[in-house]
Amino acid sequence: MGPQTATLPVARTPVRTAGPRAGRAARRLRGWGTLLLLGWLGQVAVRLWLASGQTMPVATPDETGYLFAARVLTGGPDADLSWSTIYRGGYPLLLMPAFWLADEPVSVYRLCIGINALVSAAMLPLAFVLLRRLGLSRRRSYALAHATALIPAVVFYAEFVLTDAVLPVVLLGWLLLAHSWLTAEASPARTALYGAGAGLLAAYAYTTHTRGIIVLLVHLGLVGLAVVFRWRPWGATALGVLPLAAATAAGTMLNGYLLPHMYPNGDNNLEANLVQRLTTVDGWGWVLSLGTGQLWYQIVATGGLAGIGLVVVAAVAVRRGTAPRLRALALAVLAVLGGIALATSAALPDEYRVGNYAYGRYLACVAPILFAVGAAFVLRASRRNVLVAAGAAAGLALLTAWIVQWYAGDRLTTYAFTKYDFPEPSFLTWNWNEFRLWPATFAGLALLAVAVLAVQVPRHGPLTLAVLFVGLHLAMNATATWHIARPLVRDYTAMTDLRKIADPRNQRTVAIDWTVAWKIRLPQLYWVWWTEVRGFDGLNQAPPTDVDLVILAWDKSTSASATWRTAPPGWRVVARHRTAEGDWVAWQRPSEASAPQK
Repeated sequence: MGPQTATLPVARTPVRTAGPRAGRAARRLRGWGTLLLLGWLGQVAVRLWLASGQTMPVATPDETGYLFAARVLTGGPDADLSWSTIYRGGYPLLLMPAFWLADEPVSVYRLCIGINALVSAAMLPLAFVLLRRLGLSRRRSYALAHATALIPAVVFYAEFVLTDAVLPVVLLGWLLLAHSWLTAEASPARTALYGAGAGLLAAYAYTTHTRGIIVLLVHLGLVGLAVVFRWRPWGATALGVLPLAAATAAGTMLNGYLLPHMYPNGDNNLEANLVQRLTTVDGWGWVLSLGTGQLWYQIVATGGLAGIGLVVVAAVAVRRGTAPRLRALALAVLAVLGGIALATSAALPDEYRVGNYAYGRYLACVAPILFAVGAAFVLRASRRNVLVAAGAAAGLALLTAWIVQWYAGDRLTTYAFTKYDFPEPSFLTWNWNEFRLWPATFAGLALLAVAVLAVQVPRHGPLTLAVLFVGLHLAMNATATWHIARPLVRDYTAMTDLRKIADPRNQRTVAIDWTVAWKIRLPQLYWVWWTEVRGFDGLNQAPPTDVDLVILAWDKSTSASATWRTAPPGWRVVARHRTAEGDWVAWQRPSEASAPQK
């Protein structure tokens, strides 16, 4: 795509200065350090403001899974999530301070959101470094770093207790350290530190989520290439691998420790889906089509800039004359992107929802990298090359949309639409009630055209582009919060809250019927923070009578008092709820003061 094509990060050797020039340079660096600190604090404030209404886990079962894992790691009671997806322990390690500082569920949850904000806002300085290595000036890098740090893929999921709040930061940190390790002109000791840091982040990603397995495998591939082609001394490479091996082993032990505490009867065996999909023709059709839908989402949701970034990374990977180490990094980004898209699609069960076929959360960790690369390219490349890349990105958006339409067909309208799955497309179509594939596609392409025109503004093109996407991303996040996050909290609090009928002073032990809808049962497990909840099969077992509170599923054809026909004398119904997700009744045993005297 020509000599002006933007590339992946290019390392720079610091220029040594002396005398007054050195003093001025040091002052400028301190000034930029202060500006980045203030920017980080501003990004934290934005996240806390957006998440100010979040008080309980609503992205079930993911949020409850991570909260329960953190509770177990801090010595709290177990929580039985048998037959559910396994939630790994890396992210709950970050949440442990919340459980040390508080007990009450809302306070704990709010502290977890605060931890999310602190980590997620680190996208600003990391994006600044990435954009600087992509060849932009400090001013342009700072402005576009704010736009990158505010994309909904980074911010919206930080409003929930999800690994997606930290994975984008982890992945970008890994890429920057891997780049420094492979290309920086540094001392052997510093080179080894870069390699060790990249390895530790890869191991942390592996410990945090199954998507991190792809990152770990890709990092091992880079290590193998570095050894084969002797890009780094073997000794320095070995020093970098040792922390990787130790952290991976520790992560494996941590995740193994959680299994009996949270999955005593086993998990939902997504590995079987993976094997079946990857060993059959129909399975590969599913995998490739759903993976394409994930790619479509990222292109459209970022106004086409992630599409340009993808085109640029692919061009760097295949272009003649690319430095081998830079080519390896480009291939690593593509491998992470493709590996996550294919692996998550292969493991995903058919949940009869539109989000099966077009989904953005799995690739959210890659989105800021592609967005930043695309933004840097449209600012640095020639007008001709920008138009060529934009045309390729637009073609890719149309092609992926057509594949989604061809494979999913009328399921895009007949399957369940979940607002939570589509924060950006819902904004682009101004519709939070249904999925509209082609209007969202054309809206994303319109934004791409506006972005290409914005950079042509004389003298102020970079600032115009940054302001455009900062405003767009703030609007997307604000509307997603208003239309998606806040209603979820309001509805789930009304459906699940046990605080009025359960507290550790009076209801020391609690049992919940397994046949209560899981979207209700799991948040209820979170409200009971002081003890392990006893589960029982309400269809085949009588409720236990040696507990203080029993929650039963409520059949629509019966009265609340008929849900437990053999209730012991003195037990009474203390709560009854008819909800959109399922119905339940709470029975309370008589207090010692009111119990009949023998």
